[in-house]
Amino acid sequence: MDPATTDLSPVVAPRVVRPRAAAPPPVEVVSVPAGHPYVRHTQALPGSKPRVRVHPDPDPDDPSQVAGDRWWPPVALDPDWVRGRRFDVLHLHFGYDDRSPEQLAELCDTLEADGKPLVLTVHDLRNPHHEDAHVLDAQLDVLVPRAAAVVTLTPRAAARITERWGVVPTVLHHPHVVDLDAMPRLRAARRAAGPVAPVVGVAVKDLRLNTEPLRLLPTLARVVAEHPGARLRVTVHHTLHDRWDERATALVDWLDSWGGDEVEVVWHDRLTDEQLWAELASQHVAVLPYRFGTHSGWLEACHDVGTRVLAPSHGCYADQGADATYPADEDGVDEDGLAAALRELLAQPTDELVGLECDARAAQRTHVADTLHALYTTVLR
Repeated sequence: MDPATTDLSPVVAPRVVRPRAAAPPPVEVVSVPAGHPYVRHTQALPGSKPRVRVHPDPDPDDPSQVAGDRWWPPVALDPDWVRGRRFDVLHLHFGYDDRSPEQLAELCDTLEADGKPLVLTVHDLRNPHHEDAHVLDAQLDVLVPRAAAVVTLTPRAAARITERWGVVPTVLHHPHVVDLDAMPRLRAARRAAGPVAPVVGVAVKDLRLNTEPLRLLPTLARVVAEHPGARLRVTVHHTLHDRWDERATALVDWLDSWGGDEVEVVWHDRLTDEQLWAELASQHVAVLPYRFGTHSGWLEACHDVGTRVLAPSHGCYADQGADATYPADEDGVDEDGLAAALRELLAQPTDELVGLECDARAAQRTHVADTLHALYTTVLR
């Protein structure tokens, strides 16, 4: 062998390039509703690769078009709209208040016939819009057993669902309400302001059926008067002036008679998100005036901006993270217990904020989005 003509370099096997597996397509979800802030904030953070695509709400007046600001009544609960439509999962949150059990059963039948699983998030075990608790009970008697998966917001709610229907829900904490870019700015401004005179807020809004502020206001006013410089601020929609029912007129009469240095009554139109967040950030304590209910987005918004929440002892507000509770049920309020709870919160420094910081809220949202994606994937197997 002639070494001058012999190639003695090692033989190298050619590199095998395997094609990268294509990412699975996003799960197509019809969410009822899609445009609600809660639903938006259970989805992956902006900039993340989408693994779930939530279809926009159909316009109630023209279902061929995307809804604007109004999504109710939800077209996606109509079996004729659902039948044969291309999507993977229907995730029901809100909007079935006016549907009979028979209508909901027909929806479940249609989904089952089309091979589309129902995922149900139980936000309410006591509907804040219904005086009669049996209405929601009958609706949930249809929906919970028929759902391929059930989600709720607190362990207490999950335990009640399991006790009643024998279903074990996935518990996912309510995500942030305030936008993640606004939250650090509002919290930083409060810290920079340092200690200030405390404001106790009660949001009446348009006096929803489950809202009963007159059970609380005299006691709150008395306790606030014990703290020099403190104020009780009651925010009310202007539309309440147009109502002549007994509840509305009694409240307006009280507000007219008590307004002054220690009780500030703020009449307003519907607030923008930025106005609402600024209002909540101006309060040291927000008092939830609910006669009945289950969970609260208001509580979450308050915590986003660092404001303490005083909530009734009924429902699941304590489990959701209320900073204190006052003894109450549908029939009445323990005024001494309410006074003691408010005094406890007023004793805490106004520049010490509660609630998770923005980074922790973002991580919590990512966890919720990941869990929902895994849940959708499981029910589709």
